[in-house]
Amino acid sequence: MSARVYIETERLVLRDWREEDAAPFATMNADPRVMEFFLRPLTRPESDAAVARMRAFIRDHDYGLFAAEEKRSGAFLGFVGLSPVPFEAPFTPATEIGWRLARTAWGSGYATEGARAVLGDAFERLKFLELVSFTAEWNTRSRRVMEKIGMRHDPAGGFLHPSLPPEHKLARHVLYRIEAGWGQASAGISDA
Repeated sequence: MSARVYIETERLVLRDWREEDAAPFATMNADPRVMEFFLRPLTRPESDAAVARMRAFIRDHDYGLFAAEEKRSGAFLGFVGLSPVPFEAPFTPATEIGWRLARTAWGSGYATEGARAVLGDAFERLKFLELVSFTAEWNTRSRRVMEKIGMRHDPAGGFLHPSLPPEHKLARHVLYRIEAGWGQASAGISDA
């Protein structure tokens, strides 16, 4: 049975997860560079559990963190999509737009292309009013993607991640926001 495709772009297919995605996803999650802004790389059982959670969420909500596939080759690249923020903070409850790609996919514009398409789906099909994104303060790669898709940095929204000790090098996070209709033209999203 083929996986349902939710979004297609010029170069990407954002779809349900398939069993064969588990191995490359685990390899990606074991890469210290990919996981640089997380506490640590994931073990295979942790990675498999994450796939199961993402699959279940998509099944139950008709959106989520979609598997990202390169359209031309069919190669699994990582994920792009939406997820409820799983902790309490001054800006929650909220839905986060996020992405994680294998290092081989970096520098190609895939995160930006996929995130722009997810924004369009979130505001048009799903009728979200606002989305957030956040990362460790010094994660310039993700911050650039946030800015390229039209998100605005919310300097007052910076926070210490509640899952980390306050003195941890990753604890200080920046918050970005985007509202339906705001920034969509500059991000390449249109109603057409």
